[in-house]
Amino acid sequence: MKTYFRLLSFAKPIEKFAIPYFLFTTLAVIFNTFNLTLLAPLLKTLFSGTNTPSLVEKPSNWYDVVEFFNYYAQQANQQYGAYGALKFVCLIIVISNLLSNFFKYLSQRIMENLRIYTLLNLRKTVFNNVMDLDLGYFNNERKGDIISKISADVQVVQFSVTGTLQVIFKEPLQLMAYLVMLFLISPTLTLFSTLIIPVSAFVIAQIVKRLRRQATQSQQSYGTMISYLDEALSGIKIIKAFNSVGFIKEKFNIENANYSNINRSMARRQQLASPISEFLGVSMVAGIVLYGGSLVISNQSELSPEAFILYIVLFSQVMRPAKAISDSFSNINQGLAAGERVLELIDTKPAVVDAQNATVLGEFKEQITFENVFFAYGDRQVLSNISFEIKKGASIALVGPSGGGKSTLMDTIPRFIEPDKGRILIDGHDIQNLKIESLRSQIGFVNQESILFNDTIFNNIAFGKPSATLQEVEAAAKIANAHDFIVNTENQYQTNIGDRGMKLSGGQKQRLSIARAILANPPIMLLDEATSALDTESEKLVQNALNNLMKNRTSLIIAHRLSTIKNANRIVVLEKGKIVETGTHAELILQNGLYKRLIDMQTFEN
Repeated sequence: MKTYFRLLSFAKPIEKFAIPYFLFTTLAVIFNTFNLTLLAPLLKTLFSGTNTPSLVEKPSNWYDVVEFFNYYAQQANQQYGAYGALKFVCLIIVISNLLSNFFKYLSQRIMENLRIYTLLNLRKTVFNNVMDLDLGYFNNERKGDIISKISADVQVVQFSVTGTLQVIFKEPLQLMAYLVMLFLISPTLTLFSTLIIPVSAFVIAQIVKRLRRQATQSQQSYGTMISYLDEALSGIKIIKAFNSVGFIKEKFNIENANYSNINRSMARRQQLASPISEFLGVSMVAGIVLYGGSLVISNQSELSPEAFILYIVLFSQVMRPAKAISDSFSNINQGLAAGERVLELIDTKPAVVDAQNATVLGEFKEQITFENVFFAYGDRQVLSNISFEIKKGASIALVGPSGGGKSTLMDTIPRFIEPDKGRILIDGHDIQNLKIESLRSQIGFVNQESILFNDTIFNNIAFGKPSATLQEVEAAAKIANAHDFIVNTENQYQTNIGDRGMKLSGGQKQRLSIARAILANPPIMLLDEATSALDTESEKLVQNALNNLMKNRTSLIIAHRLSTIKNANRIVVLEKGKIVETGTHAELILQNGLYKRLIDMQTFEN
């Protein structure tokens, strides 16, 4: 139940919904019970016909509800005749039914508002927490599983847990109202019938016992399936190029079949609960008719015929809320399983957070310093004893074989990852003591893969500065050599570029990324192989844009094509996570070391 109450906490302040819901539901239950109770005076009026009805004294006990109704029906009979009494009873039944449904409608509206409000807060909380998580988390998790938790699992929680709240309060209240009325009519029959109800509850409990575990398996399988779908759509070109369509289909279909089998098993159990509870209910009614009828026939009961019929009708209605409660156990198990997955995502804390007394980084003035930095992924050491400085206004290039730690080293500056040992200082301030937002506001990024959004060109360039004017965006695009191709698109700066910028070429996408960085105007630039995936013509345009971007800025550059970093103020050569060489291009050539070998290899390849 801990999970259930945690999920309900997203409805706070819940009393805003609970108090009116309690009031309207109670009134709906009272009038709904009266609807059936009024059957007794109706039958009595019909059975009496034109005959003089036996006199009924006004009950002295307030809880003799049936006798009160019979008394007032008799008064109407005496005053207006049998037909007048019949009209009176029918009018009361209509009014009671109207009030019952009116209050039922109000209670359902309140519960719907609670459901939507809870869903709003739950989805907001889980998405906000996902956005706050560090990059390392996403490297270890399936994207499809995260999407499944935010979308499908939240939906299951919405309809199962909040819906069950309605059943947990309303149906037991209705059940108690029926049982109280039954007890008032005939304590003997009611005690007999309540001995049978636990048998039904035990059978239903055994049926739904495994549903929660199966619900967890179902949601995990669905998350895996969404991951396969995401991978298939993202890599469709490679899948077709390698004739792997059949393999991908089989992979998806196996998981699809597994998901279907789990759901089929769950459905069997859920669907079995309803007919069994109905069969048990009819059997119980038959038992009541047999036992109670024998008492009435042998005159061993004080029940009149109309009271006995009323008792049977009320008892037949007892199974409806009981059945709803048993069905809710099926739903709540599924909802709690989904809720646990959602709460697990909410409870996941980012590995990189602001320190307790973190300060705001002011204007960048002097240098970035690496002091004995170490980092490892598990047992694999990626960075070892890295120490060097980046002076303000300087351009530093990181080169070396793949897997040498270049990207990892760059990711430590904006605190995408944290060093295991050592410090990184900006103007003498340890970045772990700085507010992350203020740190990243000083840094611009241009990656090898251009990350663009399914939006207009204007909004993609202004992504880091939403308040930017068209003139500012155009100025940034001109510096990035992007303005000319933009004005030739269909709607110029309002042209939608499609999913991940698929309507643009690689060079065009990269120039938009550079324009975005220029508009943000950060003093520090991190460039991760920004030209490595481009053709020669696009590379030249992009390189010119990068040169414009790096003017009067401090830059750290990862370069695959070494010809692009010849003019860097200093080149740092990494191999197996260690700095093996450092110097200018000319100095490193003279050292005749790893850098010289890399240059010779690229010269030979060209």
